[in-house]
Amino acid sequence: MRNPLPPVPTSLLDIEVAGDLRRGAPVARLVTAPADDVESEPLEIGGVRITGKAGDVQTVPAGEARWIAGLGNGEPKQYRKAGAALVRAVNAGLADDVDHGGKAFRAVQLVLPEEASGEHVTELALGLLLGGYKFKVTGEDAAPSVRTVRLVAHDRAVPTFTELVSRASVLAASTALTRDLANTPSNIKTPAWLADTAARVAGPRVEVAIRDEKWLTAQGFGGVLAVGGGSSRPPRLIEMTYRPSGAAKHLLLVGKGITFDTGGLSIKPADGMHLMRTDMAGGAAVIAAIRGIAALELPVRVTALVPAAENHVSGSAYRPGDIVRHYGGKTTEVGNTDAEGRMVLADALVYGIRRFNPDLVVDAATLTGAMKVSLGLRTGGLFATDSALAASVVEAGARVGEAWWRMPLTEDYAENVRGEFGDVRQTPAGPGGITAALFLREFTAGLPWAHLDIAGPARSEKNYDDVVPGATGFAARTLVELAASLA
Repeated sequence: MRNPLPPVPTSLLDIEVAGDLRRGAPVARLVTAPADDVESEPLEIGGVRITGKAGDVQTVPAGEARWIAGLGNGEPKQYRKAGAALVRAVNAGLADDVDHGGKAFRAVQLVLPEEASGEHVTELALGLLLGGYKFKVTGEDAAPSVRTVRLVAHDRAVPTFTELVSRASVLAASTALTRDLANTPSNIKTPAWLADTAARVAGPRVEVAIRDEKWLTAQGFGGVLAVGGGSSRPPRLIEMTYRPSGAAKHLLLVGKGITFDTGGLSIKPADGMHLMRTDMAGGAAVIAAIRGIAALELPVRVTALVPAAENHVSGSAYRPGDIVRHYGGKTTEVGNTDAEGRMVLADALVYGIRRFNPDLVVDAATLTGAMKVSLGLRTGGLFATDSALAASVVEAGARVGEAWWRMPLTEDYAENVRGEFGDVRQTPAGPGGITAALFLREFTAGLPWAHLDIAGPARSEKNYDDVVPGATGFAARTLVELAASLA
């Protein structure tokens, strides 16, 4: 019987770099749009008007090239947008050919503009690799899709471009794996499934230890156990380590792994609850990032922790008003069981810092709806205790096409975190994104620390740039690139 779940990780298309066109495979070209201050006649090919607008792809009925993709003003980010739009158009053309009894093609040749630089090619590759990503649980045969894109460049550029495409493929695979894990439906994606899958896909350079509920109880992971206590599917702690020789730094990554979030007794509204299968997108990004870091053999030691639990409703669910003792002994007054992410992150942060003694710490989580209000759906919120680390995150994101905005850790609200009956309050008064970050700061032992709130950009309802509807894979590429910068 066919397993209707798509394979994890997704197999992405291949990108080759060559110095000349070959006969056989259809051809695509890239064009820039005319500048606003330049008067020129619209470009027409085979009777089709070509705008050159970034992401505008036209199918040409006659001529050397079958597709013409616009690059806008030719900035590197427009190459990523064009690549994503082009691969979608190519797949649509392939499906149309097959539907009408035509011969299927599985390779396309894409001619690069002479002015294309290494940065342009990297962005283009990311768009090509991720723009055609699909995740669909079905019993039907998968729709046909292009398997190879052959980039045609000048001979002198082939070695450099080949190396850049290889690196971009690792980054894209990290994003795609994050999407795979976050898109997987929660009737399949239990904490145990997430842990077992992380171990299966980690790669030969990453060691994985899976800690079960008995171990969590013995070690005193009160936050994880409280959140997971309402579900019949017990929690897990996923512990992944990459230890290259001669590592320059030790980076601790912690990702929220809530495999489904009902809100617990503080239950969520029904509208939108189905999206909570992606509430472990931060954990997915961390799992994918350490896999990518190891694949690139970066000389940075990385420990990745994902506390995984299902926040459910039952007679054993934790309650508002409870006082929970975290790993390490600090206690939290529970105010809202739907603020579960910070509860599991607190345990993992303290454990990771005490157990592994890292140089710096980064956590990633779909933590607060407040960040969606503050920054919208395409920018991640960044909180940090160290300005150099904050700058490194922003710069890493910019290099791989992920936008971050630093938010303040406003000290005026820090007193709100102090508890009355416990050490700290889970849901202190004040702006939600900031107070959540201030709560987490209590568990970071004064180390350089960055908190990435990805509640907005972790999901999308439409195509844009390299993103498709569903989980976006946001943050994984940034974390890989951050590790590269530390090297």
